Amino acid sequence: AIANEKWDMIIAHPPCTHLSLSGAKYWAEKRADGRQQAAIKFVEDIFFADCPLICVENPVGALTKHSKLGKATQYIQPYEFGHAEQKRTGLWLKGLPKLKGTKFIDVKGLPNKERHRLHWLPPSKDRWKIRSTTFQGIADAMADQWGGLV
Repeated sequence: AIANEKWDMIIAHPPCTHLSLSGAKYWAEKRADGRQQAAIKFVEDIFFADCPLICVENPVGALTKHSKLGKATQYIQPYEFGHAEQKRTGLWLKGLPKLKGTKFIDVKGLPNKERHRLHWLPPSKDRWKIRSTTFQGIADAMADQWGGLV
């Protein structure tokens, strides 16, 4: 497995399909057929890999209560990194400092459909992909703040 390779740093964005709180109504079915346990094991294998610097990114969901990872090291929001949106995302960190916000945007006055744009996306074949895309401001912060640590 790729997690068994020797890496200087791992920044992982594993699929959240079977883990995200937004799909909690399907968790019983996913536990019964093993999909959620397989997804959790995949994430645990990444986080507990033999690597000194690891970040696992995932939305709020099953990892907190149903994995060995426990509660995320920190939770971030896109509005802390220059995006006028809200989507609470967990970062499980090993050997890395907490990510610092780079450009704060006040989203309190925005309409719910703007602030939670990803939640309100209409059904489409690409909805999952759009909802799971990492915000550029967050990716830039990870590169800027952690890239020099290797």
